[in-house]
Amino acid sequence: MDEEALRWSEYRSMPWKNGGGTTREVASGAVHAPFASKESEVGFDWRVSVADVDAGGAFSAFPGADRVITLVEGEGMVLTVDGTRHPVGPLSPFAFSGDAATDCRLKAGAVRNVNVMTRRSRATATVRIITAATSPGTEMACATGETLLVMAVTGGIGVGGPDRRETTLGRLDCVQHEGPAALTLRGEGTVVGIRITAVC
Repeated sequence: MDEEALRWSEYRSMPWKNGGGTTREVASGAVHAPFASKESEVGFDWRVSVADVDAGGAFSAFPGADRVITLVEGEGMVLTVDGTRHPVGPLSPFAFSGDAATDCRLKAGAVRNVNVMTRRSRATATVRIITAATSPGTEMACATGETLLVMAVTGGIGVGGPDRRETTLGRLDCVQHEGPAALTLRGEGTVVGIRITAVC
C-alpha cells in the first residue's frame, strides 16, 4: 500500500483507561477479539499513541499487552514496574508488560510520551530512535507482514517511498506503511521508528 501521512493536528484525543489523563491516538491495528478488564473493554492488535503526563501516578493496566514507552518531551521520569524502579530518559525506549503494576514519578515537570502497545498473542513491536542525515539519506526497510511507522521528533524530515513521492513531516507527524518496501529519510533530525510484526 502507499504511505499514509498521519498528522498531529488530526490525532484523535481520548481519555486514559484509568481516567487520569488523555492520550492522542496515532494509529491502531485491526481488532479480532477485545481485551476485557474490570475497568473497561478495549481491543486492538496494536496501537500507537502520544500521551501528555502532567503529574505522577499509576499507569492503566492492560492485561495481555506488551508496551514500549518513549519520552519525546521533558526531562525524564522514573517508572516503578512491579516494585522495581527504572529511570526513563529522553529518547530511550523502555519496554514493559501491560500486566505489571506500574507507577510513574516525574523528574522535573510534565513529559510527553510515545506509547506503543501490542496484544501479546497477535503482534510484537520494536522501537528505535533514528537520526536522519541529509546525504545520502537513511533507509528503513519494511518486510512482508510488517507495519512500519515513522514519527518525527523534530521538524524538517521528509519520508520518501518506493513511488518516489516524499512526505514532509512536522513535529510528531507520522508516516505509516505496510508491506515490503524501503522508506528513505531526508533532512536532518530525529525520528521514532516503530515496527509492528504479526505473531505467526
